[in-house]
Amino acid sequence: MGTEHKTKTSAPFFLLLLLLPLLSSLIPEPAAAEDGLMDRIVAIVNDDVVLQSELQDETAAIRSKLEQAGATDIPEDELQKRALDRLILYKLQIEEAKKLGISIDDETLLSAMNNIAAQNGLTMDELAEALEKEGMSVDKYREQLREEITLQRLRNREVISRIQVTKAEVDNYLAHAEQNPGGREAYHIRHILIATPDGASSEEIAKARKQAVDILQRLKKGENFAALASRYSAGRQALDGGDLGWLEAGQVPSLFLSELAEMERGDVRGPFHAASGFHIIKLEDYKGGDRNIIKQTHARHILIRTDELTSDDDARNRLEQLYQRIKGGEDFAALARAHSDDKGSAIKGGDLGWVSPGNLVPKFEEVMDALPVGGLSEPFRTQFGWHIVQVLERRDFDATDEVKRNKAKLALRKRKADKALQLYLRKLRDQAFVETHLEDRY
Repeated sequence: MGTEHKTKTSAPFFLLLLLLPLLSSLIPEPAAAEDGLMDRIVAIVNDDVVLQSELQDETAAIRSKLEQAGATDIPEDELQKRALDRLILYKLQIEEAKKLGISIDDETLLSAMNNIAAQNGLTMDELAEALEKEGMSVDKYREQLREEITLQRLRNREVISRIQVTKAEVDNYLAHAEQNPGGREAYHIRHILIATPDGASSEEIAKARKQAVDILQRLKKGENFAALASRYSAGRQALDGGDLGWLEAGQVPSLFLSELAEMERGDVRGPFHAASGFHIIKLEDYKGGDRNIIKQTHARHILIRTDELTSDDDARNRLEQLYQRIKGGEDFAALARAHSDDKGSAIKGGDLGWVSPGNLVPKFEEVMDALPVGGLSEPFRTQFGWHIVQVLERRDFDATDEVKRNKAKLALRKRKADKALQLYLRKLRDQAFVETHLEDRY
């Protein structure tokens, strides 16, 4: 694992890697070929083209990323083929976004840039300076960011927003995770897939098995996993050195789970045969399980909203009167039922039930958390209007099961989204006119 840098000069490099994971696949500004000749076309993609300069820049970006993972000996022609495939898919997605009318206005783009700068502890001027040190102009970065947000919105609209996860699926996921014999909760895995086609013949299966066994032997002799994954794997993360990142136990295919329970960091196992082909895995790291104890607050409140009929001053004055009546001994619950504009809690006397951190807006939680048990706040404002809140009790709550269910739901959504995105991209590619001219580029 690389060392995390905190200096301002290195921040853009890491925000590009961490906050914009797909920027390496974005089209750089076309440049003339190094020899000064006109830039050549290496692929036609519907009504668009991929230029040789674009391919060179994308290949260099992929090579740099693989070298950071220790993969230093990948043949140039193999990298270029992978880079060209990535650029073709990028062009198709941008074209599809235009057809669907997906565009990013300047206000959205400025907000995104401000957020990135803030998350890296930079002002906008400092971000510009740091980008310049990384060899990138602000204008180019802005357009790459615009394209990345466009791709995110396309995928959200066409793929992710359609993903549904049912309670039964979460239950099955957790049941699968609980069968994990090692008791480990999460794994960081690298993966190589030697694929076999649908309806593969016995000869094709035997050939794939032999290739997988040969690769496993090379790994056991010390060859770099990332390098071999980038060259031979048919998995989606091949160009990331086969890095699957962290997976919850319930997200790990059952094909690997029992093996992972017995593996130690750095171990390599396989090949495992499945319908898709032969798999090889490497265990980079794993995590055990701790209980998730959180501080919960039982509270109740009264809300007076502001609108066309109720000004900010009117709402505050009304609530101030209710506050004084409660201080004078009147029943909070009765006043909440009669006056609160939060109808969901008003019928329960303003009772919000047990509240976990992050369930309510920050300003409300800030005021509530500062109160002692039995304490009543003075009127305060949030985006919903004016409130008073009273803390009834507090407790330490074991949220392990709740956290597990939330993690399970997120993992299932990610798994489904990954599969759906693969199918979506394959459909775009299959329906497109694509003509490549790699052999003509020199």
